[in-house]
Amino acid sequence: MKTLRFLTMTTCMAALVLATSCGSTRGLGRRGTVIQKTEKAASKAGKVTPANPVAETKGVEKVDLSDSIQRLTFLQQVNDHAQHARFITSKVKFSIELGSQNMTLTGNLKMKRDDVIRLQLMAFGFVEAGRLELTPDYVMIIDRINKQYLKVPYSHLDFLRNSHIDFYVFQALFWNELFQPGKSRLTDSQLKSYNTEVGFDNDVVVAMEDGKLSYRWLADHNSAQVKMANIMYNDRYRGNYQLNWDYVDFKRNDSKLFPMTHKVSFTAPQKEIKFEMMLNSIGNEDNWEPRTTLSGKYRQVEVEEILRRFMAL
Repeated sequence: MKTLRFLTMTTCMAALVLATSCGSTRGLGRRGTVIQKTEKAASKAGKVTPANPVAETKGVEKVDLSDSIQRLTFLQQVNDHAQHARFITSKVKFSIELGSQNMTLTGNLKMKRDDVIRLQLMAFGFVEAGRLELTPDYVMIIDRINKQYLKVPYSHLDFLRNSHIDFYVFQALFWNELFQPGKSRLTDSQLKSYNTEVGFDNDVVVAMEDGKLSYRWLADHNSAQVKMANIMYNDRYRGNYQLNWDYVDFKRNDSKLFPMTHKVSFTAPQKEIKFEMMLNSIGNEDNWEPRTTLSGKYRQVEVEEILRRFMAL
């Protein structure tokens, strides 16, 4: 039971760390700086190889980023990689690294465009230990073992509120797409608000600033496919908070490409947590209920109680 409790609480807390933390040096740079990637493994993982379907995508002409028309055309090509599918589902292998603690769980990813993102995590392969459910209205984290849950609007979680992260930002991150906070869709006129510059290996850094926030994407120069996303909240008093999301191993989902491996890190001045989500195969199942209902056996808890449990692990 102690092992199950540890698995469950770590699983549930992984999502909540996003509310209080997020800044490793592997970020996408800030305010006009070029991406610096010192880790060879990271650059190699993100680099397109002949075996990678991204390399099979018809390349674009050499882009002159100083030319507004070519820059907008490139951004439109990046945005055109958005998925056509209404549903994306897959079995997943999910690893968590928190300090010296490491664990691997299996589970299921179920997403419905503009409606829900659900991640079910299993202990020992058959017991659902935890569930993370994101909808346009709330964040829900369920601890199956201890029969408790947290269900709050995004505005109740400090980092999400301060970073302007809502459901549509999460959706873009999970679906490997560009986003603009507060917008559910990107139009050509909104694309004009992004800046671009040459990054590592001639990849293109797509950037946007919003006060203390900076948003960065790394797009492959030839295919215009997003390979990395980054959100940084710059707090001069408490330090920087950063979310970094890498996309690796692209496979075809109908006519589009989708990353089969997502490497995510949340970093704060004094803590860091890393996730790796590996999809088994992409499906488009639609015969599942998009909202979780709980019996009266479950007890709703506050953010502070969940955080106390997390900090005690």
